[in-house]
Amino acid sequence: MNTLRNRVQLVGHLGIDPEVKTIPSGVKVATLRIATRDAYFSKGEWKEDTQWHNIVLWDKLAENAEKQLKKGAYVMLEGRLEHRNYVDTKGETRYFTEVKVSSYMLLDKKQSSKTAENDPEEELVMTEAEDLPF
Repeated sequence: MNTLRNRVQLVGHLGIDPEVKTIPSGVKVATLRIATRDAYFSKGEWKEDTQWHNIVLWDKLAENAEKQLKKGAYVMLEGRLEHRNYVDTKGETRYFTEVKVSSYMLLDKKQSSKTAENDPEEELVMTEAEDLPF
């Protein structure tokens, strides 16, 4: 193995509509949450484990997500893990982990066919980052 990589791939459902903001430099940033679910067998029965992940998309990806993604959408996201921290109003350090998305694909057939019907040239089912600001 010649290189070490920070790469994440998640498949799940969006828990909220993307929250899109424009930062002072004029670049858009979108945040959202995605739920993933795994099943496992324990003590003679099947159990499910749902995990919630914080997601951030920048620039063109944020613009496309604002147009295409809605709460409940079934998506595949690829990106990298990023860890941050901040000091809250009580002076305590809080730690935060998020996935910085480099591409996503809408997997929900209803949603993608709906997008195609609205504007055939607007169908952007697979979206990748071109010039991310990081």
